[in-house]
Amino acid sequence: MLDARLRPLIDPPLNAAGRRLADMGIGANTVTLAGLALGLASAAMIAVGAVTWALLPLLVSRLADGLDGAIARASRKTDYGGYLDITCDFLFYGAVPLAFVLLDPARNGLAGAFLLAAFYFNGASFLGYAILAAKRGLTTEAQGSKSLYFSNGILEGTETIGFFVLLCLLPSQFPALAWIFGALCYLTGGLRLWAASGVFTDPKERQ
Repeated sequence: MLDARLRPLIDPPLNAAGRRLADMGIGANTVTLAGLALGLASAAMIAVGAVTWALLPLLVSRLADGLDGAIARASRKTDYGGYLDITCDFLFYGAVPLAFVLLDPARNGLAGAFLLAAFYFNGASFLGYAILAAKRGLTTEAQGSKSLYFSNGILEGTETIGFFVLLCLLPSQFPALAWIFGALCYLTGGLRLWAASGVFTDPKERQ
């Protein structure tokens, strides 16, 4: 919901940094993998109890996630680069809730399972929409120039990062926050399914 509104603010500095990194010969895929490594390191720190310290690699990993696209735009965008980026994003998104479950299985297990299932459903609705949009030649740059079609929703990347930051600042509140965010993920996926029914259903099928 916030991604499109933040693009005009964050794209100029990211694109400038991306051009400098591209001129230095740093590839987008390298930055993508470095961001994933930092994100997984953050999750590992959460799992062993260093929750507040985990904020640093978490935030740097998300900076890398923005820079890889900027580097690609400054050099050469590839289909594999977009595929690698979204795959690494989803792995990171799943690793953080899992880390909180490992931190305290008895307290966080049920809420964490609910949240991960919500991520799974929401991610499937997002990727399925992108596949059908590509099949029909639909394009959008509402969330910036992307390799995939990014359909909007109540919860997007900005909200998810904010949620993870909140979890690191208030780890004792993980169960309550996970139930709330998971419910909003289900709502986001459900609304995307409803929107897709209007976009991808042929007129003859509605009769």
